[in-house]
Amino acid sequence: METDLICPKCRAPLSASAHVYTCPAGHSYDRSKEGYVNLLLNAKRGTHGDNREMILARRDFLDSGYYGALAEALAEAVSCRLGAHAHLLDAGCGEGYYTAACDSRLANAQILGIDLSKEALKLACKRLPNAAFAVGSLYDLPVADESQDALVCLFAPLASEEFHRVLKPNGLFVMAVPGVRHLFGLKQVLYDSPYENPQKDSALEGFALEEERAVDTRATLTSPRDIAALFAMTPYYYRTPAEGRARLAALDTLQTEISFRLLIYRRV
Repeated sequence: METDLICPKCRAPLSASAHVYTCPAGHSYDRSKEGYVNLLLNAKRGTHGDNREMILARRDFLDSGYYGALAEALAEAVSCRLGAHAHLLDAGCGEGYYTAACDSRLANAQILGIDLSKEALKLACKRLPNAAFAVGSLYDLPVADESQDALVCLFAPLASEEFHRVLKPNGLFVMAVPGVRHLFGLKQVLYDSPYENPQKDSALEGFALEEERAVDTRATLTSPRDIAALFAMTPYYYRTPAEGRARLAALDTLQTEISFRLLIYRRV
């Protein structure tokens, strides 16, 4: 079966069978028992992408529905712009939470997810067994030129040149960035002087901004487990002083703003 994936060695198209991906030149890549294929070449040994602790924390938190408004807004933005049988790439798909949200609203879509983390893709394969998943770098996507009708990127690196390459002309690109007050309630606990998030210019070379949507809600986390999961999936986990960590660990309930900007572009 032909796929949108390409061989990382010779850039030729990859065909998939039950257990292996192959290109016309004879290069082959085994499909893991979970279902993903590793197309990351020349990688050093060790963990790539998010570690298992962060992935499990994010899965547990997202599955609790706290970011459900963002998943719904993303799925609606994609589904109202794509027809049946669309090809959609989730760049930096993680464990597949947002990938599944898009898939649930699309008719007979061909879904592809790329991520650096094998541990994340193991969970993504379970969540979406009919999608294709590959280990790869967003800065060197193992994806054919102009093969995708849409590309979504949620909280992963912005590799705009590669995204432009793999999208079809006028292809859809959707990403989310934190709003000004995103997680401000969490920051008030962690830091003595909490700060608002800076807002960057939405202009992006090679893309035309079609729409910007604000996704603003509030969340009440009612268990220490959910609070710890939220903290572990944020960058604050690595730069919070001990005093802030102690204050957070003492909480049974946390109220915080949830705020995102959903940016919807077209490839030009």
